[in-house]
Amino acid sequence: MASLPRIHPLPDLLISQIAAGEVVERPASVLKELVENSLDAGASRIDVALEEGGVRLLRISDDGCGMAPEDLPLALARHATSKIASLEDLERVGSYGFRGEALASIASVARVTITSRTVGAPHGYRIQSSALGADLAGHLPLSEGEDGRGSLSRHVAPAAIAAGTVIEVADLYFNTPARRKFLKTEATEFAHCDEALRRMALANPGVAFSLSHNGTPRRRYNQGDQQRRTQELLGDDFFGHVRAIDVSAGPLRLTGYAALPAYSRASRDDQFFYVNGRFVRDKLLSHAVREAYADVLHGARHPAYALFLEMDPAGVDVNVHPAKTEVRFRDGRGIHQFVFHAVQRALAVPLHAAASDAQPYAAGPATANYRQPQAPFALARQGELAVREQSPAAYLDFARNAFSASATGEYLPQPLPEASPNGPPPLGYAIAQLHGVYVLAQNSAGLVVVDMHAAHERILYERIKTQLDAGPPPTQPLLVPLLMNASSAEMATVADHGDTLPLLGFDIAAAGPQELAVRTVPALLAAGDLPALIRALLADLREFPASRVIEARRNELLATMACHGAVRAHRLLTLPEMNALLRDMEATDRADQCNHGRPTWVQLSMNDLDKLFMRGQ
Repeated sequence: MASLPRIHPLPDLLISQIAAGEVVERPASVLKELVENSLDAGASRIDVALEEGGVRLLRISDDGCGMAPEDLPLALARHATSKIASLEDLERVGSYGFRGEALASIASVARVTITSRTVGAPHGYRIQSSALGADLAGHLPLSEGEDGRGSLSRHVAPAAIAAGTVIEVADLYFNTPARRKFLKTEATEFAHCDEALRRMALANPGVAFSLSHNGTPRRRYNQGDQQRRTQELLGDDFFGHVRAIDVSAGPLRLTGYAALPAYSRASRDDQFFYVNGRFVRDKLLSHAVREAYADVLHGARHPAYALFLEMDPAGVDVNVHPAKTEVRFRDGRGIHQFVFHAVQRALAVPLHAAASDAQPYAAGPATANYRQPQAPFALARQGELAVREQSPAAYLDFARNAFSASATGEYLPQPLPEASPNGPPPLGYAIAQLHGVYVLAQNSAGLVVVDMHAAHERILYERIKTQLDAGPPPTQPLLVPLLMNASSAEMATVADHGDTLPLLGFDIAAAGPQELAVRTVPALLAAGDLPALIRALLADLREFPASRVIEARRNELLATMACHGAVRAHRLLTLPEMNALLRDMEATDRADQCNHGRPTWVQLSMNDLDKLFMRGQ
């Protein structure tokens, strides 16, 4: 019989290499850890140089506070840090790094050289992990003092350097070739490094960054404000479709930019969420933002945003994952609701409140007469549209000034009327209807095309929602309680959320060890598939502190009602009805999209039209 293996302590080098497997996934992981150290050191400029995608060499230079020569050996030691000293510090982490294991782990799988100089020091000092021999794992013999500061001082040598720190990481995974085989091509590894730097640059607009690859400059981000950095990194196209967010509630503050649904993407690549400056991928936060877009996002599209949550560090635990991209909140429900409502309100700003200050386009003199075409077909008249022209005089003045009728029926285009003290309406004034489907309007920027069915559908939908939200949801008791089998997790969820379920219109209680009894449900949803609805609700409550399943199901029903009640295509509208529709759109939340996430209107500027007809070319 084979003898049982004995328990034995692992070598320090192996311990650090195991830790490196969690921290050092690829060169981009090294770049992230080292740039975070530079940011913690107060750097205002960080330069990154890569060779062969960062595998051959990765050099980080900064102008931060630097390190004293006696601290250099400890920088390569495991669990040695200047950022926390007690459990109280750990519970209120305000820095990027705090574990004290990144450099030690990196040094166990690469050749690391640190050169640093503090402000006011006569010169800098350098230490190389390869010079430490068996001590490269960070195991420092404490033969010269309890803290080991002097134990490896013989490895520290003077060096010429400006104030700050330069860290070089060469030959990543040189001593673990099996791990090196998992790395991708040079171009792929550089792309990951580029993205890692992009994420950190987005959250630190006051720091200048540069990136070079194989001696060629690739990126340069100058110091600036958050708006300029966001526009620089995410592009003018993104910035042209965003709503700015700056909402505070007690110790919480959410700032940044959320793109309108028209800028939705096929993937999550343009989603950036930061908690106290740290980029995170958190399910609770992603769910809150996704729910805020639920009424306006089409199909499987993904929203784009750059959001920054500031809060008390004691309210968030960042010590739940070695890569520190996952966090845990003490009040998850409160954070979810705060983020959800902040983003939802930003997206729901009516058009009249979000109107730009665009200057009216100065049209040139007309050179040809224009005769209004006659429709080649007749459409049956329907009943009146249930909207009223809010300001018919404004349109009549516009129409009177816009067209000068002659005895032959020909007329010439005229300039826009003088702007009112409050400025022209964002959607302008209607001038025609196209094939009974689209409303054509003229505003100060050019031509507006409106899908009248989609726009009216959104208006009706928001009105119905507002009426229902004015009071508690009506409920309907079931004549015979609905009995349904339930798993242990579902039984526990009902017990844990006994105070939440009645607020959603449900009376659910245990009827047996694995059975639930449903006695009351929301009246609007009573005719639906109740078992499926309840299972979805309990699953959502189990995963997220604040469930919105009931509201989502209710909104689906209301959207169907609004769709059937909206004005149909191929219906002729009068000019006052068209203008009333435009004014209602301007005053309605989320009027940019219909209930299915499709756009309700598009703008063609005069520049766009000039390009179509090659004017000025």
